[in-house]
Amino acid sequence: MHAPPGVTGGETLNRHAGQGSASPRQQTLLGGSRLLPNRLHRLRGLPWFDCWKAQLKAERKSEHTIRAYERAAKGIASTTLPGEEYEGNGFLHVDVEQAHILLDPDDGRVDAWISGLDGLSPSSINARIAACTHLLRWIGHTLPEWVSRPTRRRPLPKTLSRRELTRFKAAVSKFKDPIARPLTIMMLETGLRVSEACNMDVEDIDLDDLSALVIGGKGEKDRTVLFTALTSNEIESWLVERKSRGDIEERSGRRPLFISKTGSRISPRWVQKLMDRLAEASSIPKSRLTPHTLRHTFASGLLERGADLVTIQRLLGHASIATTRVYLEISDQTLREIYRRAQRPIPPLGDPPPEADIEGALHSTYTLSS
Repeated sequence: MHAPPGVTGGETLNRHAGQGSASPRQQTLLGGSRLLPNRLHRLRGLPWFDCWKAQLKAERKSEHTIRAYERAAKGIASTTLPGEEYEGNGFLHVDVEQAHILLDPDDGRVDAWISGLDGLSPSSINARIAACTHLLRWIGHTLPEWVSRPTRRRPLPKTLSRRELTRFKAAVSKFKDPIARPLTIMMLETGLRVSEACNMDVEDIDLDDLSALVIGGKGEKDRTVLFTALTSNEIESWLVERKSRGDIEERSGRRPLFISKTGSRISPRWVQKLMDRLAEASSIPKSRLTPHTLRHTFASGLLERGADLVTIQRLLGHASIATTRVYLEISDQTLREIYRRAQRPIPPLGDPPPEADIEGALHSTYTLSS
C-alpha cells in the first residue's frame, strides 16, 4: 500500500503556526484539515478499523447495525483517489493517525464514495451516510454540509385484512409443528419484533402477571410487553412441549423460550421460513406475510380500538413517536370500517357488553380456533 501523495508515515505539521500553538496533546497531521481529537491520541498507533469497531460495541450497537456500518466503512476505505494504490480492502489496516488524514472529507474521498451509491434505494443510501457520519465524527471530522440525504417515501405498514387473518388462523390451527400456535399468537398479542421473540427466554415470561420482559430490544432498550390469558394458556401448553424437546439450556445459562425440533433456539430466518409455509397454506402472498406483518397488525388493531399513539409507542418499543405516527396513515378500507362503526346507533346506558374490554377485543380479532 502506498500513502497518498505528500503524506509519509509519522509526519506531523502545525498548520496553526503563527496563530497560537495547539494544546500539548494535540497534533495536526500533514494533509489533515482538523486536529486529531485528544481522545484518540492513545490509539493513534493502532489499527483504526479495529478501534472503531470496538467503539461501536461500546455504544451497544446491535449486531445488524455493526455489520451495516462495517460494510459502509469498507466501501469508503476501498475508494481510491488519484495517485493512490491499495491492495485488498484499501486502507482498513492503517493506524488511527494515518486514517485521520485519509478520511479528511475535504479531499473528495467521501464525495466519490457517495457518488457510487446511486444504484441503491434511498433508505440504503441514508443508512450508509449514517455510518459515514458516525465514522467521521469518531475520527475527528464532520460530514460536509453539501452532502444531502435522499428523501424516501415511508411505505404504509402491511397488515392482514380480516379475511386474511381468518385464513391465517385456520392455517396455524392445522399446522403440524406445535410451536406455530404459541409463537404467532404471542407476536399478534404483543407486537414483538421477530428478533425479540427469538431472543426471549423462559425466565422473561411472567404468566401470572400476563407480561413478558424484552431484554436488549432494538437500540438495546428493555421494555415490558403485555398479553392476554389466551397467550398465557398457549405458552403454558408450549412449555410442556418444550420440555419434551430437551428443556435446552445454553452455555450462558439462558433457557430459550422457543426452540426448534432439533432443540436449538429459533432464529429470525427460521421464523420467516415458518411464515412462508403458513402463507402458502393460507393462500396469502409470501410478500404480505412476514413476522413484521404480525407486528403491524397488532399496532393497527390497537389504533382502531382507540389506543393513543403514546401507548402504542411504548408497547412497540419505538424510540420516536414519529415512527409510530405512520399508523395514522390508515388504508381506505380501514377508514370505511371505522366510519360505519361510528354511524351505528348509540346503545342505551348500562353495563358495557363483555366484548367491550381490551381482552375481549383482542380475543374477538386474534383468537385461533381450538
